[in-house]
Amino acid sequence: MRLADEEQDILGGIQGPIRQQALRHQIKVGEFFGAADFVPVTQAHIMADTESLGEAGVHWLEGLAASADARRIRVPTITDPRGTDFSKASMLGQSAAMLDLERRAIAAFEQLGVTMTDTCINYQTIQAPVRNEHVAFGDTGVVIYSNSVCGALSNFEGGPSALAAGLTGRTPRYGFHLASQRRATLHIRVDFAPRSLNDWGALGGVIGRIAGNYWAVPVIEGIEEPPLSDPLKHFGAAMASFGSTALYHIAGVTPEAYRLADVASNDLPHHRVTRDNVVALQKSYHTDTGVDVVVFSAPQLSLYELRDLASLCDGRHFTVPLLAVTSPQVKPDADRAGYTARIEQAGGHVLSGMCFYQSYAREIAEANGWKRLATNSAKLVNILGGYGYRPMLASMEACVEAATSGELKLT
Repeated sequence: MRLADEEQDILGGIQGPIRQQALRHQIKVGEFFGAADFVPVTQAHIMADTESLGEAGVHWLEGLAASADARRIRVPTITDPRGTDFSKASMLGQSAAMLDLERRAIAAFEQLGVTMTDTCINYQTIQAPVRNEHVAFGDTGVVIYSNSVCGALSNFEGGPSALAAGLTGRTPRYGFHLASQRRATLHIRVDFAPRSLNDWGALGGVIGRIAGNYWAVPVIEGIEEPPLSDPLKHFGAAMASFGSTALYHIAGVTPEAYRLADVASNDLPHHRVTRDNVVALQKSYHTDTGVDVVVFSAPQLSLYELRDLASLCDGRHFTVPLLAVTSPQVKPDADRAGYTARIEQAGGHVLSGMCFYQSYAREIAEANGWKRLATNSAKLVNILGGYGYRPMLASMEACVEAATSGELKLT
């Protein structure tokens, strides 16, 4: 890779061993992907849940933090959801060892100067990136929203790579940092209007399966009314989960596709997605009627999702646990607005700063006897089968009814 003068200095150790180590890592990544040079970034977002890090990963973080040149974060660097909400850990059945590992990871990040935001909806709560802003983001839902809706430029950065970007203020220039990589590679025609968040997530899942790989960029036609932030959040998160997709365009809606011709040539492969395709994906997760737990998570809920959930909870008494997971930034507003109290008066739990599937989901299931899980998140049902659950996809209304009766009405 071609290195600027400052990068030569970093590599030579002039800015300390932590940045030197970070740049060495980034050069290996850049050379693997054929990057010609580095591009400066303005923000970094680190995936670093302790279930994935394990003892070895946390020990590595502690080693970095103990270095004499710790607190070397160079650009604003924030974190994805953590592995627990400490105030709810007992209810979840998480062990003391899990919590100890979490505390150690948090201490190491803080020593390094990372801002513990613990959220996958930073684009709704912290500082949304803007068009043409180069960033180094990790969470797939964060990346696809930032690339597609905000017009920012990021690859899926692994945890060590995102931390390295935070330390050096740059990332290898490859993939979606290049204009040529952001052109559409397939053309999707949608002939119906999704209504619920569950519909939007299922549509994202169908398109993700068609796209099928990280380098595919769908451009979508037929979305006549511009969706709001929450539908696009569920749409992109599911597409990234089902298809590893990092960027999509919606003609006339997203910033790089004011017109179809802005991102697409005439010879792209065409696909048509119907309501029947979406219903088929939803029904593929209708595997039972009994429910052990209801979870709203992945992505974390916005204030308006919590408002809608609180309205559905009024006057109810839950017979099975209902968990609603949000960010540390939204939770105080939900408390102040009374949404948390209304959800918890019905017997639900509002959790903050974690994400269900990144919080030892298998061990939580074993501790609580949970197997049949209902949710309105297409991303979550796509993931949780691998954790031993039987996930079922339904609307928020049907999930709340299931928490009340213990039965999920399938449509």
